[in-house]
Amino acid sequence: MNDLSEAKALVRAHHAALARATPDTVAGALSQHMAADALWRGMHPMHEQSGPEAVAQAFWTPLLTSLSRVQRRQDIFFAGQNSLGAGGLWVASMGHFLGLFDQPFLGIPPTGKLVMLRYAEFSRVENGQIIEQAMFVDLLHLMAQADCYPLPGMTGAQLVQPGPMTHDGLLYSPQAPEDGAATLDLINRMIGAIDLANKSDTPPPPEVELAAHWHDDMLWWGPTGIGATFTIDRYIAQHQQPFRTQLGHRTFNGHICRMAEGDYGGFFGWPNLTMECTGPYLGLPPSGKKADLRVVDFYRRDGDKLAENWIFIDMLHFLNMQGLDVLAQLATRGR
Repeated sequence: MNDLSEAKALVRAHHAALARATPDTVAGALSQHMAADALWRGMHPMHEQSGPEAVAQAFWTPLLTSLSRVQRRQDIFFAGQNSLGAGGLWVASMGHFLGLFDQPFLGIPPTGKLVMLRYAEFSRVENGQIIEQAMFVDLLHLMAQADCYPLPGMTGAQLVQPGPMTHDGLLYSPQAPEDGAATLDLINRMIGAIDLANKSDTPPPPEVELAAHWHDDMLWWGPTGIGATFTIDRYIAQHQQPFRTQLGHRTFNGHICRMAEGDYGGFFGWPNLTMECTGPYLGLPPSGKKADLRVVDFYRRDGDKLAENWIFIDMLHFLNMQGLDVLAQLATRGR
C-alpha cells in the first residue's frame, strides 16, 4: 500500500512540475521525476522517445507552444502492480488538457478558442523515478474541434467526454485490495470472452456475450473516429458490428500493462492488435493492408459488471499504415 501511495505522490509531483512549465522550461520539469533514459511512447507522429529532452522536443514543447494557459483536468487516477509478466508498479491518469488553441499543433490550425484534448497516461515508477511512460492523446478529437476532421463520418457520437458518472475516479487514498482484485478479475474475464468469440466458429450472440460482463446501460466512450455509444444494443450497432465485420485477419499482440485499483482498471498495448481493413471501415474503402491498433482502455466496475469504458486508439498511426497520412493532407490543404 505504501508503494502505491509513494508512486502516486511521485506522479502527482510530476504533474505539478509540468503545470508550472513553459515551452522553454518543460525539459527541465520532466527531468525532475523522469529517468534520463526513460522510455516514452506517444501517438503518431511522436512514437517512441528516450529521456526528458527528447520527450519535451517531441510532445510537450509543441503542445505548450500551441495551447496557452494549459490545465490538466483529471477524471481518473489510480495505481497498481502490472498483472502481466513484465510486472512493475504503474500509475494511470486520464482526462483532458484544456487550453486556448492559439498556435498550430502538428499542422492542426488554431481556433483562438478553448479546446479540450483527451489524454490517457501510464507511468511506470521505480526507485523514485518514472522509468517508462505512455501518453495517448486523441488528435482526431482536437481536429474535430478545429473544424478539420478528416474522415467521412463516425458511427458513434462525437462530444467532449465526461469522467465517471459516480465522480469517484481520483483514487488518491488507498483502496481495499479485494476491490481492485475483483475489478481486474472482471476485466480479465471480459477479455477472455472476446477472445473466445473471435476464435469460435459459432460465437454466442453479441447480446449474450456482452450481458455476461456489462450492465445493459453501459457507456462506451470511444475514440474520435468511432465515437461514443450508450447501452449494449447501440454499442453493438455503432461499434462492435462494424469493428468485427469490417476489420479482418486480426492478430492479438498482447498488452504491456494491465492493472486495477478499487473500482477502476485498465490496460494499454503497443500495439494491442494488428488487422486488415477488409470492409469500408470508418467510411473508408478497404485498404488490403495490415495496420496496428495501439489501444488504451479504462474501466469502471459497478458491482459484478462493467459500467463505463474509456478508449483511446492511435487512429492517425492506424490510418497512416493504410496509406492515409492525415497530417500530410492538412499541410497540403494549408498551402
